[in-house]
Amino acid sequence: MAATIGAFAVRRSVWIRASPGRVWREFESLERMRRWFGQGHALVAYEPRVGGRVETAAGGSGSVPLRFGGPVTDFEPARELTFDNDWLGRGWRAPSSITIRLTPALDGTVVELFHHGFERTGESPGDLLAGFEQGWGMTQLQALRELVEG
Repeated sequence: MAATIGAFAVRRSVWIRASPGRVWREFESLERMRRWFGQGHALVAYEPRVGGRVETAAGGSGSVPLRFGGPVTDFEPARELTFDNDWLGRGWRAPSSITIRLTPALDGTVVELFHHGFERTGESPGDLLAGFEQGWGMTQLQALRELVEG
């Protein structure tokens, strides 16, 4: 079942010259995910199944990285991965979500990354949206494209 993307969502996308099935192979294990989703931050855990966990570490003060992640809530091979995203150890009222969606298009695949659900966190959703809009670049999606297209 596809995740519902609300109004408070960061969206990044890339077109990859490959089928959704080929792109999805890079979602099948922690080792493969680290090669692209682990760019710009460290991918600490990835269990590719509903109920599995995703955890990353990034930034932070001094030598203590900030960790964030949560359980996988949607795992549809060659279509969609969604997981909860919350700061571990200092969480929000409810987590935001990260959804990566694959859509066949023009003999390839559009891969969309959404960071959404800021309205659930208990924080100011507009401020969170603005901050994450600045924080999310194209690093992960460009790495995925380069990996798949080789």
